[in-house]
Amino acid sequence: MAYENFNQNWKFQLADNAAASQSDYDDSAWRTLNVPHDWSVEAPFNQEWEGCTGYLPGGIGWYRKHFQVEPVAGERTYVLFDGVYNNSEVWLNGEKLGEHPYGYSPFYYELTPYLKTDADNVLSVRVDHSRYADSRWYTGSGLYRDVKLVTLPETHIPIWGVFVTTPEVSAQSAVIEIETKIRHAAEPIEGLKLQHQILDPSGQQVVECVHEVLFDANEETPLTLEDQIPRPVLWDTENPALYTLKTELVVEGKVLQQCTTRFGVRSFKFDANAGFSLNGKSMKIKGVCLHHDGGLVGAAVPDAVWRRRLKTLQDGGCNAIRMAHNPPSEALLDLCDEMGLLVQNEFFDEWDFPKDKRLNMNEKSVDEITRGYCEHFQTHAESDLKVVMLRDRNHPSIMQWSIGNEIEWTYPRNAEATGFFDADWSGNYFWDQPPHSREEIKQLLDTLPRHEYDIGETAQKLAAWTRELDITRPVIANCILPSSSYLSGYSDALDVIGFSYRRVIYDYGHEHHPDLPLMGTENLGQWHDWKAVIERDFVAGLFLWTGVDYIGESNGKWPQKTNDSGLLDTAGFPRGSWHMMKSLWCDEPHLHLVTQTLEKSNYIHDVDSGYIGEQDRDAWQRKTWIWHSVNEHWNYSDGETTVAEVYSNAEEVELFLNGESLGTKLLSDFPDHIYKWVVPFAAGTLEARAPEVSAQLVTAGVPALVEASVDGPHVLAQIVDDAGN
Repeated sequence: MAYENFNQNWKFQLADNAAASQSDYDDSAWRTLNVPHDWSVEAPFNQEWEGCTGYLPGGIGWYRKHFQVEPVAGERTYVLFDGVYNNSEVWLNGEKLGEHPYGYSPFYYELTPYLKTDADNVLSVRVDHSRYADSRWYTGSGLYRDVKLVTLPETHIPIWGVFVTTPEVSAQSAVIEIETKIRHAAEPIEGLKLQHQILDPSGQQVVECVHEVLFDANEETPLTLEDQIPRPVLWDTENPALYTLKTELVVEGKVLQQCTTRFGVRSFKFDANAGFSLNGKSMKIKGVCLHHDGGLVGAAVPDAVWRRRLKTLQDGGCNAIRMAHNPPSEALLDLCDEMGLLVQNEFFDEWDFPKDKRLNMNEKSVDEITRGYCEHFQTHAESDLKVVMLRDRNHPSIMQWSIGNEIEWTYPRNAEATGFFDADWSGNYFWDQPPHSREEIKQLLDTLPRHEYDIGETAQKLAAWTRELDITRPVIANCILPSSSYLSGYSDALDVIGFSYRRVIYDYGHEHHPDLPLMGTENLGQWHDWKAVIERDFVAGLFLWTGVDYIGESNGKWPQKTNDSGLLDTAGFPRGSWHMMKSLWCDEPHLHLVTQTLEKSNYIHDVDSGYIGEQDRDAWQRKTWIWHSVNEHWNYSDGETTVAEVYSNAEEVELFLNGESLGTKLLSDFPDHIYKWVVPFAAGTLEARAPEVSAQLVTAGVPALVEASVDGPHVLAQIVDDAGN
């Protein structure tokens, strides 16, 4: 199997022209570019566009690639797209190959019948993102992921035709099962053999096996071979060891095809009482949700941008990524494999009914521009789900398949049955128990009007499709209304149930459904959400919303184009929430010092008692997405009253101003897990010290120069004074 990078030298035009599908069309005036490419992020932001997708446009664009191929008898050629956003149509030399609506699933077409071996070939791709507000976040537009040209022999292992699992793993040995599909030519090949060779992480061969292939009248033979790896090196978050499987089709010593598959040897378990374990070791999932854009680069994100972001998240203690709310690129999964990050791979944000892209949970819009994937769900959901799984199921990082995100809103009776939204209910969804009893919810689900589709039936269908291709990972969903999902048939389809902002009903879920493992799948980057997890062994962990700021979901917030919920901002710089989570998630000592004027802070200062904190002393238990405003500097007016905050896992911290102690405080005295001092400003050095770690802020003088440092393709520029502050 030969994979050729097909990203170079495409022609592009942001306009619609049906004639561009024909091979003799003159595209000489078109722009030449390399893909991945996102045309939306190249446009100026404009408040006339929609805030849900970050005030950037969509449109219709065409890509054309001219290429030549060497004539080789008995070969088949395919083009493989890792993702095109969206509603794509593809032609080769004027012959239409197909259409693909979903912007996040991979797809491929065979080119062989229409290839010219003695002339120029033209591959034409029309991308219709004229429904530019079809999502609740920024999607980008175009050929925003990799494209490859794939060449195979007539009898071959098809694309994604190898599946490796490790059903039994111990320190002594690991059972390896290799399922290989072989697609036959019309005539059988005598003496065809399938060879497998497994190399350990150091490149040493540890397994070799050969199997004779018999012709199958169905033209596709699935073969499953089983072997053992002695004393395996296990893949985990601390040591992401990767094995390599080399698979060959051989006839009389001649290799017809060779393909390479990376995999990891690991085992994991979700237990309804004990939570999550990896390779037999109990651990909490310390996860974050990520959208797929990379800030200023849009949806066409270079690997180095993701690597830097993921490394910073890992440095903060993160060990897992939820791909929200759609399948990621293959390149991003490769990085998670290599770096040791667990992954929840999520399929869909919409099922049978649409979500309103502006109002989020009130699905009422009928605008043409906001029609999203639900328009194609009935006809394409099965194929989109399955191609994602076929592409991704060898990644050791993937530990869960998520069939949906916050779907319940779109089935009205499920929301109605909970009682949260009754006219006479005055509570708060985030912090209150379900207002309706389980009996009331059951009665309402039985009596409220049903719609064309049922959430439980659709969930069962999606879960069944998932289990057809992989039973080694659990099926999960992010449930925004668990109290109804437990009773509507939705949770019956799941192996693990995920809660969206419902940490207050962890005990409710465990009490009433003690056999179904649970975890937080969308949570707040605040101490109270993590506290709820570590106090309960049965909660497997959580995923914070979000790891990094993302473009979009900024309706009515112009000129703000991004959602600021991230532990990191769009440039990858840590916020206070990152330092808070690092102090909670990491064992090594950590201390971070920030400041703010008392006036701009969230706090009051009672001089008589010495209290410094929020007026409502329980307010920390209801903090939501946005971290409060703090500064990483020590520059204020003389005598101005400021608050110094420290985020640390040290049991006590002492604060100094210009060498003079302002007192030692104990972490146990701060229920919100934030050390605080009131400090009248004086220029100089503010320093916080703990037994093993310290941090300081120095008053900066007049700006003197811009200091630049380089980290791969990233350049960090800082304004400093003449002393380097």
